Amino acid sequence: MASYWFALHHLLHSADLVEDALRRRLSRTGVGPRQARVIDALARMEPTSQVALARAFGLGAAAMSTMTARLIEAGYVSRETNPKEARANLLRLTDEGRALLTDIHAAWLDIDRLIEGAIGVGPAVELAGHARALRDALGGRAPGTVPDIETSTEGTKT
Repeated sequence: MASYWFALHHLLHSADLVEDALRRRLSRTGVGPRQARVIDALARMEPTSQVALARAFGLGAAAMSTMTARLIEAGYVSRETNPKEARANLLRLTDEGRALLTDIHAAWLDIDRLIEGAIGVGPAVELAGHARALRDALGGRAPGTVPDIETSTEGTKT
């Protein structure tokens, strides 16, 4: 059987290795890579609904509910009743969540430096540009950077 080189394998393997390094670095904070991304997005979107947060990540409500419940239990996120709609809740970072954001950004910078050390600064910048272009071409967006169909503070449609 003929063998074929799949570029995808290198991408997936590299992503796994980078995520493992990030997980180890974040272990000092008590959150994982995905929780760190939610905390970062919430800092840009708050106050926001769980539905809007889930939509920003392309996740289902149940998955985001599990994630936010853990972050609330850890004291990094608070949930409050939306003053405009009593049946809806809004999420915010707590002071502890804001403090954690500094540690998260430091961990991300450490991983950027790890990548730069592995392949050089120029190639790392180029890789980041290509990764961003691929994400955008596949319909992805950085959570909190594109207006959602819900406003983050009103809970009403725009």
